[in-house]
Amino acid sequence: MMDYLKNCWYVAAWDHEVGAERPLGRVLLDQRIVLYRGASGEVHALEDRCPHRFAPLHMGTVCGEAIRCAYHGLEFGADGKCSHNPHGNGSIPSAAKVRAYPVVERDSLVWIWMGDSERADPKDIPRFESLNPDTHHVGKDYLLARAHYQLEVDNIMDLSHIDYLHPGTLGGGTDKNAETSVVQEGRRVWSYRLARDERLSPELEARNQLEPGTRVDRWLDVRWDPPGVMELQVGFAPAGTPEPRSQGKVRLFQHIFTPETRQTTHYWFGTSVPRAAGPGGAQIVAEMVRFLRLPFETEDLPMLEAQQRVMGSANFWDLKPILLPGDAAAVRSRRVLDQLIQQERQTDGANRRPT
Repeated sequence: MMDYLKNCWYVAAWDHEVGAERPLGRVLLDQRIVLYRGASGEVHALEDRCPHRFAPLHMGTVCGEAIRCAYHGLEFGADGKCSHNPHGNGSIPSAAKVRAYPVVERDSLVWIWMGDSERADPKDIPRFESLNPDTHHVGKDYLLARAHYQLEVDNIMDLSHIDYLHPGTLGGGTDKNAETSVVQEGRRVWSYRLARDERLSPELEARNQLEPGTRVDRWLDVRWDPPGVMELQVGFAPAGTPEPRSQGKVRLFQHIFTPETRQTTHYWFGTSVPRAAGPGGAQIVAEMVRFLRLPFETEDLPMLEAQQRVMGSANFWDLKPILLPGDAAAVRSRRVLDQLIQQERQTDGANRRPT
């Protein structure tokens, strides 16, 4: 499997996952991280290993902006340095510190920078304005997938599978008629997909208040930012509508993948409706998330995890996959990520060379 891209923002949690009551331990990119919310309400992230006897800090308690190890009571501030030693004369060993990670809370998400802290710039965080809890009712959920995160990315970038893997929930039965294209904007990749004159599944017809048998033109457009940050724009208009994307109804869905290990992935997914829709909006998004979890958990995950078992530890490209037209966007995003990782490796190597 390839290396991780380090100098970028990853999602570490939904905002509600990091409460004031207890720290959250989470493995990200094979690194043990503790996330906690200080007395100020700000979220902090530290290496989840006390340097004294290697106890996990997430088992400890929050003290102001610091976290106290549950084993011997050493406290570590948001900068990772030990701020209190309750033993002896209270002197603090110079090595009593852990790594601190830059963290930003934005758009209902907690973002973490896993690379060089000096390069962390919050302006580089992809925006999800529709996940702003001040303006939208936000529905959120989480799954842990036992598969490499790029298999998850492929699954969203190539939605030609929905008629086969999700025929009774998300499919429409007109995959062969889909018009697709791929657009790259710097390191961002767009996958555009428009299926004309299709009938949605009975479940989707009911959820969209359509008469049974209504024919529509439906688009599923995906925005990908490396390494696994994605937003799906789903819309439909009456079949035959000129320029349907400019006239139909649209809903946004977020699919965000952060590697836990090289064969397991954190998966955050959500959707929203504007608060202007009224208090019923909260129930709408909660029900939509419950509906989506069923195909994600019982159809997508079993397939992706089966793929991972077949692949084992082999590199994706070494297995020489055949490519179909629908793979174009997924392949483009893989190529972009490969290039970014290679560039990062070369830069890091140059920085380590003796002068």
